[in-house]
Amino acid sequence: MTPALMVATLGGVGRLRPGPGTWGSALVLPALWLGPWACLGLAALCLVAGWWAAGEVLRDGVEDPGWFVADEGAGMLLALAALPAATLPGALLAFALFRVLDITKPWPISWFDRQPGAFGVMLDDVIAGAIAGATLLAFHAFFPGVLI
Repeated sequence: MTPALMVATLGGVGRLRPGPGTWGSALVLPALWLGPWACLGLAALCLVAGWWAAGEVLRDGVEDPGWFVADEGAGMLLALAALPAATLPGALLAFALFRVLDITKPWPISWFDRQPGAFGVMLDDVIAGAIAGATLLAFHAFFPGVLI
């Protein structure tokens, strides 16, 4: 397995069935215990590495195959970065929000999903993670202490 394919599949997790995107999202959940800043930094790293990997492994014109899950890792990490503390309820809510947004792709996620190349592959999930994160921040503002 090439380095680009290792990044694209998050170490092979993208080859798991069913639901490789769900497996890719679940893989990064333990990062929550590193704290919000670490999750944000890892999200940025995953975005940059995934962008590079997309350019390397998707050269044959294939757009966002199911096994490419670096984008799910980046988006999920972004959602986790919005949590005020590492708790099971927070992790479950972040995971559920991100997966629902990633699967249903409401606007503007759907617009990014239709874009070609690494831009579309990576940014639809990053936008889903940002929306999930913003939702979590709003939830915490209106219901302080629930996610702690």
